[in-house]
Formats: sequence, C-alpha cells, structure tokens
Amino acid sequence: MAYLFTSESVSEGHPDKISDQISDAIIDHFLAFDPNAKVACETMVTTGQVILAGEVKSSTYLDVQKIARDVINRIGYTKSEYMFDGNSCGVLSAIHEQSPDIIKGVERDHPEDQGAGDQGMMFGYATKETENYIPLALDLSHRLLKELAEIRRENRDITYLRPDAKAQVTIVYSDDNVPEKIHTIVISTQHDDFGPEEEMLAKIKQDMLSILIPRVKAQVPESIQRLFTPDIIYHINPTGKFVIGGPHGDTGLTGRKIIVDTYGGKGAHGGGAFSGKDPSKVDRSAAYATRHIAKNMVAAGVADEVLVQVSYAIGVAHPMAIYINTYGTAKINLTDGEIARVIEKIFDMRPYAIEQRLKLRFPIYEETAAYGHMGRENEVVTKTFYSPDNASLTLDVELFTWEKLDYVAKIREAFGLH
Repeated sequence: MAYLFTSESVSEGHPDKISDQISDAIIDHFLAFDPNAKVACETMVTTGQVILAGEVKSSTYLDVQKIARDVINRIGYTKSEYMFDGNSCGVLSAIHEQSPDIIKGVERDHPEDQGAGDQGMMFGYATKETENYIPLALDLSHRLLKELAEIRRENRDITYLRPDAKAQVTIVYSDDNVPEKIHTIVISTQHDDFGPEEEMLAKIKQDMLSILIPRVKAQVPESIQRLFTPDIIYHINPTGKFVIGGPHGDTGLTGRKIIVDTYGGKGAHGGGAFSGKDPSKVDRSAAYATRHIAKNMVAAGVADEVLVQVSYAIGVAHPMAIYINTYGTAKINLTDGEIARVIEKIFDMRPYAIEQRLKLRFPIYEETAAYGHMGRENEVVTKTFYSPDNASLTLDVELFTWEKLDYVAKIREAFGLH
C-alpha cells in the first residue's frame, strides 16, 4: 500500500534562519581574517533586538554589530513597519574567549592529531530519488521558498511579499519507495496588509498557484514535473492573514532548524546544529563528511539509499565508529558492516583530515545557513570582507565541497563496480 512522507522548509526571513545566517556570517569573517579561529557563536533575534553570545579564540577583531546588520538588510528586513530592521535594531554582543579546557582538547603539536571539538554522533544521507541526492519532499520545499524569495526581490509579479515564509510538501510513495505524486503543498508567506482579509487571501492563493508553482515546476526534471497533478491539495496561508512575522512574530534562535538543514526527517540526525560553529566542531564538519560519503556511494552505484553514521569522543582524533545502512538497497554482495569496513579505508575521518579534504577552513558558511546545507551546488565564488579598520580582503572560495562527486571512481574501484 502506498504511503505518505512530508518535509518542510523555512525561508531566509524566518526568525531561526535569520539567527543562523548572522552566526555563520560571523564565522565567515573570523575565518577570512584568521583561518585558524575557533568560534562558537549563537544568535537570538526578537522584536527590534539581536543578542549575540558565544566563545572565540582568534587573532582578529570584528565589528559583529555591523556584520549582523548587513545580514538583516540583505535578507530584506529594511522597513520600520516590520518592527525589526537592520538599520535600527539593537545589537548586543556577549561573545567572550573560548575555554582553555576545550582548546587543549582540540589543538595538538601536529595538526593531523587535532582532537574532535566535542563528543557525539553525526549522520549523512543520500538517495537517488532526485538529481541532487536529497529527499524529494525537502528539495521541493526548499525550491518553493528560494523562488518565493526571488519573486519578492524582483518586486514585479508580486509586490506585497515580506521576508518570513514556510513551505511543506507531502509526497505519495509506492511500496518500493518510488515517488508517485505530490499529495499536498503548504505555503505560508508573510505579506503587506493590502486590503480586506478575504480579498488578500484570495489574491495570495491565486498568485502562488499561477506564478510561484509554475516557476518551481519549470526548474525540475520532467520525471518530477509529472508529479504535479491537478489533484494536489494546496493550503495557502491556512491560518488567515500573515502580516506580523519575522522576529516580531516569533523569537529566533541559532540551530533550531536542524531537520530543515539536513534531510527533512529522512535518514537520521545526531542532534547537533551546524550554524555558528567553526569546522573543528565535528557537529558540522563530520556531518558534511558523512553526506559526502553517502552521496558518492549512491552515485557510484553501491546502493540506492545510504545512511552513514560517525561518532567521536572530545579531544580524540580517530572516530569511535563508522556505521552504514543501505536499507536493503545495496547492489553488491556485502553486508552493511562489511561495506563500512571498506569505506573506513577510503575516507580519513579525523577532524583535521576532513577540514583539509573538504576545504572547511575558508569563509564558506553564510551560504549554507538558508535552504539547506545538503543538496546544494558546488561552485567557486568571490567574496569580500571588511575589518573594523576598513581594510578589505577578497577571496575566491569553493562552496559546498561535500556535494562534489569526486570519490565515485575510488568507491567503484574499492567495491569492484564498473
């Protein structure tokens, strides 16, 4: 019997995502001027206020207030009627020096012996149901909101949009786990107060169905386009008008959208957030490394679906264990445990090795902090950073290195696949 599976996403203007983007912008600025910086930065946003807290070990000094304001303005909170805007909100910083007890557990005389920044387990996942190897419901949820933000910035076809929004997609799967059709799409978007509620809601629904949905449908392969049937159930702003939103409507915190950031509820999650952490924190770096492994395994044809777990002890370089689950989809005559032993020989999972392999000591993180850390496009971009004394630094950096399919040949060779 067919079953349903649902994933959600939130826009860059969602309060929690504002917090993630501010935290990661601060990480990027520290790494731009001091690649060896150790940073853990948490952000809270509420009506007219930003609060920064965390621990830092770095040789550089930053104007964190300006960084926060620039992020808020970029997202689109630029009007006083939002009750939260980049030019007028208060910014309080309570960032202090990192504990020497943690530093001594991480830093070593030889960089390759660098210990894990914390204990815990991290998961990576990949599935062949989409071209970017992430679950379809999450991929569509992200696409809806990215396109909605693009429409908002164009300010042409729809002129009443505000930055806060959420989307949710439910997919009908066959018994053999193949997407058959889209069951339900939910979109809640913040908007200007531009008329009587009933008329506003009718206009918003019409625009979502006639403008947003066709633009998203056009982005996906034909195999996914056919899932957009006339039978889709749509819930557009189902609670009614959504004028009050963003940090004025809800307090936002760094690290509170970890399922949106990863696989939409498929696979598994170790519980650690990503944003606001430098790559010595394995919550972040090892989650990227396990995604890299899982994606390359599926692309290599080892299995149609793969979950990879790795676990660490704080201050210890080598992981405690690596676990593989292929959900019975393996194409080779090995158990999941035997597959894991082969993978251990291909990928060095010590924290320093991960940092080097995936180029994680570069300012590449603000781009990860909205619309998911996984399934994104690997590309080189040019970024410019400014220090408090107005000195500038321009760097070419490679984004989403963990999405590269650069280990497919090695995996195929190791498993005898052709």
